[in-house]
Amino acid sequence: MSKYVFVTGGVVSSLGKGITAASLGRLLIERGLRVTIQKLDPYINVDPGTMNPAQHGEVFVTEDGIETDLDIGHYERFLDKNFDKNCNYTSGKIYSNIIAKERKGEYLGATIQVVPHVTSEIKAMMRNCDSPDIDVVIVEVGGTVGDMEGMAFLEAIRQFERELKEGNYCHIHCTLVPYLECAGEVKTKPTQHSVKELTSMGLNPDIVVCRTGKNVELTPQQKKKIAMFCNLESDAHVIHNPDCETIYEVPSVISKQGLDRIVCDILKLDAGELDLSKWQEMASLYVSDLPTVNIAIVGKYTEVLDSYISVIEAIKHAAISNKYRAKISIVSSEDIEMMGAKDILKNFDGVVVPGGFGSRGIEGKISTAQYCRESKVPYLGLCLGMQIAVIEFARNVVGLGGANSTEFEENTQHPVIDIMPEQRDIEDKGATMRLGAYNCHLEDNSLARRLYGMPDIKERHRHRYEFNNEYRERFARAGMTFSGINPEKDLVEIVEYEDHPFFIASQFHPEFKSRPNKPHPLFVGLIRQAIASKPKR
Repeated sequence: MSKYVFVTGGVVSSLGKGITAASLGRLLIERGLRVTIQKLDPYINVDPGTMNPAQHGEVFVTEDGIETDLDIGHYERFLDKNFDKNCNYTSGKIYSNIIAKERKGEYLGATIQVVPHVTSEIKAMMRNCDSPDIDVVIVEVGGTVGDMEGMAFLEAIRQFERELKEGNYCHIHCTLVPYLECAGEVKTKPTQHSVKELTSMGLNPDIVVCRTGKNVELTPQQKKKIAMFCNLESDAHVIHNPDCETIYEVPSVISKQGLDRIVCDILKLDAGELDLSKWQEMASLYVSDLPTVNIAIVGKYTEVLDSYISVIEAIKHAAISNKYRAKISIVSSEDIEMMGAKDILKNFDGVVVPGGFGSRGIEGKISTAQYCRESKVPYLGLCLGMQIAVIEFARNVVGLGGANSTEFEENTQHPVIDIMPEQRDIEDKGATMRLGAYNCHLEDNSLARRLYGMPDIKERHRHRYEFNNEYRERFARAGMTFSGINPEKDLVEIVEYEDHPFFIASQFHPEFKSRPNKPHPLFVGLIRQAIASKPKR
């Protein structure tokens, strides 16, 4: 039977519970244990697929096509493991399952209640991760203790802990320890109140992880105080997790304080000795004194960096692999519409146009693709970024004035990007999406083939509009190469512009498969060419 680690949070949201969970997972793996992670989100959406990235951050997609919370991306990058449909459950998904069962009569006429029906469904979702092949399941609960919508999840964990029995579970609670500038000291009271709220629900944390600013110290006396008021076994169970220069330093920071050892002791695990040397060697590059390469991400969700977190991390991974550090700027495509691409982008060494939905800022992205194509600036388009490259090429090279996507202009004269005919009348927009991993064959002698070093690949998708194959021949005559094709449906997956040092765009999302120790080849190629182009401009 798998053992369980529950990770909850208090005081404020966005404390980095996901990074804490992922870092612990990395440490346990480096001790020879088999680990998986699950995220439970209390919001009522069935999944984050319809949520605004500017509010919630990016939507991460798994190999099997599940739209998940961005923390799953952190899990995959830290654990170097692909996750599936069991990795992320929301209140909406839980309630949908329950209502479907009730409609089928599976509850035999019972009155459906939060306890036991909702909590039992949550426990069933957690048990889905139990496997003879998994030693430790880490379950992260979104939100903060005290949130009304999260109470059913905490009650389910309380029941689950009783069923698991002592020695089979460990509870980690993450809190904020603020530093008050005017008082010149840190305050432990929010942590005390957060744990008090947790214990009032029948949950007693074994470990408290205290988040602070970068230069804030937690003294031994403060740790003892937290341990005493939070009823912890010792002050060693108070882990200080300050802001780091890179998230990849967190495993080392918490390991030095013994978090992985304490967890193994609580779970009575016969784990091997920790060997974090390879991870530390990789993480040290992110804080080393390396030359920089300037990369612009031209997007429309500029309010929150998490909107493009996988793209940002993929750029960083690729830069480090080239012995450079990436200086990344999020540029608003609406600003480009107003001020022009050249004035805003002239000092960047490379440009990425990521995915997105809706017509806002689209003309700014099209101007970006035109500027990069004409000025020989390295360009990488991702999903919508490929469609943008196609629209720009159609208008300015092929000569199809007014060409567009039917997503932005339903009655455009030249629908070079269009929804597939069989999907047009489907009312459930989620059902029209191409989600998850699809095959792609790479053409011989193409840039894509050289970058990947293999003829066939599989990449993850999240979109509903495709390149219109009726225009393929005209584009090819004008100098566009269709270097990646889905063999099952004959759909365009990758386009390249021949007369350019690096102009490539994919219909899929390569950023989802990039890892800090395994950078994605498309991003590696972009950074390599951006570095090579630096002296020329």
